[in-house]
Amino acid sequence: MSEQIRVAVVGAGAFGVKHLESLAAIDHARVTVLASRPEDDVAPLVERFGIASVETDLGAVVARDDVDAVILATPTPMHAEQAMTCLRAGKHVEVEIPMADNLADAEALVALQAETGLVAMCGHTRRFNPSHQWLHRRIAAGDLSIQHLDVQTFFFRRTNSNALGQPRTWTDHLLWHHAAHTIDLFTHQTGAEIIAANAMAGPDHPELGIAMDMSIQLKASSGALCTLTLSFNNDGPLGTFFRYICDNGTYIARYDDLVDGREQPIDVSSVDVSMNGIELQDREFLAAIAEGREPNASVAQVLPCYRTMAQLERQLR
Repeated sequence: MSEQIRVAVVGAGAFGVKHLESLAAIDHARVTVLASRPEDDVAPLVERFGIASVETDLGAVVARDDVDAVILATPTPMHAEQAMTCLRAGKHVEVEIPMADNLADAEALVALQAETGLVAMCGHTRRFNPSHQWLHRRIAAGDLSIQHLDVQTFFFRRTNSNALGQPRTWTDHLLWHHAAHTIDLFTHQTGAEIIAANAMAGPDHPELGIAMDMSIQLKASSGALCTLTLSFNNDGPLGTFFRYICDNGTYIARYDDLVDGREQPIDVSSVDVSMNGIELQDREFLAAIAEGREPNASVAQVLPCYRTMAQLERQLR
């Protein structure tokens, strides 16, 4: 792929920076504009990544002739409407997970993508982490069959803050963000429909107004089970840990790293061109644009995850 794709990154927070770092490693990507809030100091990022232009309004971004595609790393409540703004302006769009915080907006985004024919992708990064890719290939080849996917998603959070500890203007959510990673991964890895889903939530935080603990159970049509534990109360090792209990082995994935059930490392360095899941996600987005095809983790492909989350939300109410 030789022709450069001109990309606008919208959002200069923790994940905006991750995308800028990833795009810098991709030869056929050129970041032409960075957009953020007027009060954000983006000068260090502009200098670091050699970005020519800065905007503070998404409308101005999508009106530019030097933007082919937009990556949205903005607050969750903005995702669906901003992604649709990009599509209406004729721009391909990759929106960070979740693509919406309710089912109606997710379905509207999928419908608009089908109408425009543009590439619209959501940042379901677990599909791209080398650890999960290694397992996906073995499952697809018939070497493994998932019996039980046991997942722990653990954070320690008392304030609205991002992955860098910086303050947020919006409130994160265990179901409509963090559970989305696992629910989509479960269907992606099993290749099966979720036929049963149950959820329980602990007490809401008195100031944040969100459940700080959650337990989710899923069953796929293949018979595979998924048990997902999520907490903002865990004061210990942080992150998400995936234990694949299979018919022919047990594996533990920690983001881009993989070990077997006895903690013996598995080399996944040759799975893809990078060990960075975000970079691989961005490479897929740009490749889909260049090749005129549907990307892995298109908004249409991940929609079943959002239907399951809506079902779980109704239970929690």
